[in-house]
Formats: sequence, C-alpha cells, structure tokens
Amino acid sequence: MKESFPIIEYRNYEEQKELLSNPRYRLLTEENKQGEVIAFLAGWEFEIFRYVENIAVSPTIRGGGIGKRLMKRFIKQSTLPVILEVEPPEDELKQRRIRFYERLGFRLGNYKYLQPPLRAGNSNFPLCIMSYPDLLTDSQFKFIKNQLYREVYNVPAVYPNSV
Repeated sequence: MKESFPIIEYRNYEEQKELLSNPRYRLLTEENKQGEVIAFLAGWEFEIFRYVENIAVSPTIRGGGIGKRLMKRFIKQSTLPVILEVEPPEDELKQRRIRFYERLGFRLGNYKYLQPPLRAGNSNFPLCIMSYPDLLTDSQFKFIKNQLYREVYNVPAVYPNSV
C-alpha cells in the first residue's frame, strides 16, 4: 500500500486491519510462488453496487496483467455494478490509469466528487467516479456517494433525501 498510494489515500495500519472484520469489506490477493502477496484489491459489497477502494500491484511487476486479472475476478464475483474513484485526468499518468479501467469496461462520470479524508488532519481530496458497466444517473450517483460517505468514510450523507 505504501509503495502504491500517497499517504492521504489509505488508512493507518490499525484502521486498515480493523476493516477485515467488517462483513462488507472484501480483500482479494495475488501471491507469488513463495506465497508472498504481490498484489491486492480491497473492495466493499453493498446491496446495489460494489466498490473498489484500492488495487495495487508490487511496483517491480506492474504491467504484467495482474491488476487486470484482479479487477476481472472482482467484477465476475457479482452481477452488481462496480464503482471506483480515480484522480482527475490532469496528467499522462492519471490518464493512463483511467484508460486501464476503461479497457475493463468502466465509464468515467462527470460528477464533482470529494473523497473525505482517511486520516485525521487531512482535507477532502478531489476525485472522479468511474462505474461499470454503465454511466451513473444523477440519482444513482447521489445514492452511491451517500453510501460511500456513511459506510466507507464514516461521515454524514451529503444528500439526505436521496434514494
């Protein structure tokens, strides 16, 4: 996790470990022949959608198809739509990440979205929402944003009357 994400994009160790007891939280891993974890996907299962919180592949083996394999495995586990957050396409690296998800069938939405902080003292982080297999409607986006804020980030809902 530390090798793949800025510190503001993941929880501290104790909070991350605590998630393993949450029945909605899912963790998929890929191991090498020595049994070492070389990639993981952390996700959430809700009633009407699934959410990919993090996906990471060891930097020394990126580009070999492991991330694609993990995403396909997660998608195939359910018929529910899948949601994930990405950084806005402001530079080539961020655009490449978005294209990776687009090749898997994800669609980049146009909604304004701020990820609440995962660590105390940090501020909201502007991100974009991608969805699989279809773009989200306004009402779907509001519902999903509320669910993520409440369940994943433990902050109050933004749209209290959304369904």
